[in-house]
Amino acid sequence: MKIAFVSLGCAKNLVNTEQMMALCRAQGWEVTTDPDGADVAVLNTCGFIESAKSEAIDAVLALARLKEEGRLGKLLAAGCLVQRYQMEMLEELPEIDGLLGTGSYTDVVEAVQAMEEGDVPTFFGDIHRTVEDGARLVSAPAYSAYLKIAEGCDNHCAYCVIPSLRGRYRSREMDSLLAEAKGLADQGTRELIVVAQDITRYGTDWDGERHLPQLLTELCKLPFHWIRLHYLYPDEFTDELIDVIAREPRIVKYLDIPIQHANDRILKAMNRRGTRAEIEALFATLRAKIPGLVLRTSLITGLPGETDEEFQELCDFLRAQRLERAGIFPFSPEEGTPAFDMPDQVPGEVARRRAELLVDLQSRVMDDYNARRLGTVMEVLCEGFDAEAGCFRGRSYADSPDVDGHVFFTAAGAVPAGEFVNVRITGTENGDLTGEVED
Repeated sequence: MKIAFVSLGCAKNLVNTEQMMALCRAQGWEVTTDPDGADVAVLNTCGFIESAKSEAIDAVLALARLKEEGRLGKLLAAGCLVQRYQMEMLEELPEIDGLLGTGSYTDVVEAVQAMEEGDVPTFFGDIHRTVEDGARLVSAPAYSAYLKIAEGCDNHCAYCVIPSLRGRYRSREMDSLLAEAKGLADQGTRELIVVAQDITRYGTDWDGERHLPQLLTELCKLPFHWIRLHYLYPDEFTDELIDVIAREPRIVKYLDIPIQHANDRILKAMNRRGTRAEIEALFATLRAKIPGLVLRTSLITGLPGETDEEFQELCDFLRAQRLERAGIFPFSPEEGTPAFDMPDQVPGEVARRRAELLVDLQSRVMDDYNARRLGTVMEVLCEGFDAEAGCFRGRSYADSPDVDGHVFFTAAGAVPAGEFVNVRITGTENGDLTGEVED
């Protein structure tokens, strides 16, 4: 059989997709990412916020059209949206032929076999006890791969459904992670991206101690060129972790630290630990100890009860901190979260307008950062030739895949994807950098 996989949402979701792909390949089935002509399509969905739900439904309908045209056999829906709505998915979207919750990714072979026998499988295993080890069929470019070090989340932010979809925080054993990482290095991975909902809590579910510094020290002994970290929570930093990040040259000096807001009352309403003063102190320490540091964060506007004054404080914070990267989102009221039932709901158009204002403010910060790069030489990971741009495209250490910008550059000869080159920055264009390879 030919099994096609379509993965939506975050990198952590992609890792689960790659696990399912490996299981199907081990069964002897052909695995592809093109559903056209496949016997079964497995759609791994995201269900985090409203926009993700809409994307998943659109993907279901697109695959359903292939079924109607006889170009696809069966459709198996998996992942967070399935876990969140479960049997409602079959009722509302009869085009789906089976369901896999987030506790049942390893049941993908059994689910496919059941569909082929005419059944409608609905597998919903224990989301607190999932199998995270095992083979993966890495679908990202060979030079860049993710290493998921933990599953689940114990933070219980007031606006977030993830703990109810992914379960309690569970750290993977270090020996298993190092073996997987070595395998990726042996396959030619140059950039290893360490991911979890919260990597700073790695190991705390074992003995209460933070083991991320130890894990990173061991990973840095492997022949990766870059090791990138997503995501680090501000209340879990230790001096030991900061020292490891500063000391190890393989760890890129780019840290994604979601803070969500800067007003103390809003932070408390979000069930976030820490205050604005503590966040500012952390950022100051990080910048003092890690030269050239690029900071990225996530911000939410329009949480219920957010006043104009509290939003203005967030703007003032962003102006003062001049964070090089930021993802900005209007509040999305999600059923099942405390924030959904909070009083003083901010109208959606107000939340969106506040987000737009923050984006405008942040774009000026990013333009200033790019302007300071002019004339400098930056190491760039080439991602290949961009035919539309007529030149090569890549990323610097300041650019994480799929969330940040690019460096477009010319070269005297061919530059293979996955190769690192030194690029002299000569210009900026639509938030990206441009330049030329320097010998």
